[in-house]
Amino acid sequence: MLDYELIPAKDTASRKQLVVLHGLGDSIEGYRWLPSALKFPWLNYLLVNAPDEYYGGYSWFDLYGDADTGIRRSRKLLAELLDKQREEGYPAEETALFGFSQGCLLVMELGIRYPHPFAGIVGISGMLHDVEGLIREKSDVALQQRFLVTHGTYDPLLPIDPVRRQIQELQQQKIQIDWREFRKEHTIAGEEELKVICEFLNSCYSAIKSSPSAL
Repeated sequence: MLDYELIPAKDTASRKQLVVLHGLGDSIEGYRWLPSALKFPWLNYLLVNAPDEYYGGYSWFDLYGDADTGIRRSRKLLAELLDKQREEGYPAEETALFGFSQGCLLVMELGIRYPHPFAGIVGISGMLHDVEGLIREKSDVALQQRFLVTHGTYDPLLPIDPVRRQIQELQQQKIQIDWREFRKEHTIAGEEELKVICEFLNSCYSAIKSSPSAL
């Protein structure tokens, strides 16, 4: 099982949830600032640690070795966690995914493969793994999913051009990706990018007709 922590919403009746996946070498500690930055009183936050220790933090897969095995393992563990959350009263359709770098890759994997629709998926400064496999194995609800994917035009770790081409391949398959480029490196571009993320999440949750909580 994965190590995780739930930061409850101020609105204690809300079952809306944002599952947060960190990048290489980071941990849940790196995202404790997110609830106060997004300022959604109706949103629960599930901060998740990757399974492998990595220089004081954690890793979702071996970046320099057998990445495929690690990605499959982490995807399976996350799907099990999401299934568990559904059993505990957090419906997939009221759950959004948020991932940075390696976490971005995993939320894209889940968003395209998981058999239940999410409220929305936010991927930041990441890349994709085996685009052909993603397209071939996409779930029956993949075309219903809404994605916001952002990247930095100055990213020194993951240059933007190959990532842009990967996203275009998915868009050609009618996967709903809102692609945004920011003048940034391998990071989150402060208030400018947070505003776009907030608007996207608010739009996703506002579309949930069954939700009783005020947005």
